[in-house]
Amino acid sequence: MIDATFRLTPAQTGRSSPLVFASPHSGALYPEDMGAAEGLSEASLRSAEDAAVDRLLAASSSAGAVLIAGEIGRAYVDLNRAPDDLDPVLIADCPDGPPPSLKTQAGYGVVPRLAGDGTALYDRRLTMAEARGRIARVHAPYHAALAEQMLAARERHGRAILIDWHSMPARATGPNGPDVVLGDRYGTACATELTRRLRALFEAMGWRVALNRPYAGGYATQTWGRPDEGFEAVQIELNRRLYWDEAAGAPSVGWGRCQSGLNRVIAALGDDVST
Repeated sequence: MIDATFRLTPAQTGRSSPLVFASPHSGALYPEDMGAAEGLSEASLRSAEDAAVDRLLAASSSAGAVLIAGEIGRAYVDLNRAPDDLDPVLIADCPDGPPPSLKTQAGYGVVPRLAGDGTALYDRRLTMAEARGRIARVHAPYHAALAEQMLAARERHGRAILIDWHSMPARATGPNGPDVVLGDRYGTACATELTRRLRALFEAMGWRVALNRPYAGGYATQTWGRPDEGFEAVQIELNRRLYWDEAAGAPSVGWGRCQSGLNRVIAALGDDVST
């Protein structure tokens, strides 16, 4: 049994900021009760992870941001899906209800059926008790902690800003695609100025930036993107070609440059919003 399902890194003492950073898919631990398909390779099991994104966010604390990072691998339970977005193809006794989301129909629900590379994760169907157990042990505590940090930030600063950090495989956008995708739910999840500032900071690094396509923001962005209530959210997708060797499953020669660039972006953002 794995005790810690997420890790919380507080902001540096004396540094005040409404920023809450999250890395829900950087976890690489898989509980023994997963019961994955016999012969499933580790590479396939881990292919949906946002490899090492939490490590790239080392500057968060000094910028005044709290960082919450998932510890459990995405193939076990997906922290950026709604807890009721269940897959009846995978779960044998899934109750009747509204049709699942398109992501879930494709095999990527809150309890995924497929690995990131499209490989079947199981050679069996799961029970509803298994699915609910995973959600209760992993999904619910993570989102309770995220909610606590967002509410505390708004209480202290009058606003809370969630930056939900992710990565995308190089194949997702092709060789000439963007280095960064900013998802603000088509301008509804945060102040326009925040998206513009983030875009300017990344473009100053020489990185190509896209807005909302192909990623407009998932469950966390939808949940916390409520600017009228003092909650703002942006999803940031980093192209893995910037920092990761996907074949080797290890940092690439671009790691140092990518981390230095992110350090500058994070520091500038922290300066912008600090009080």
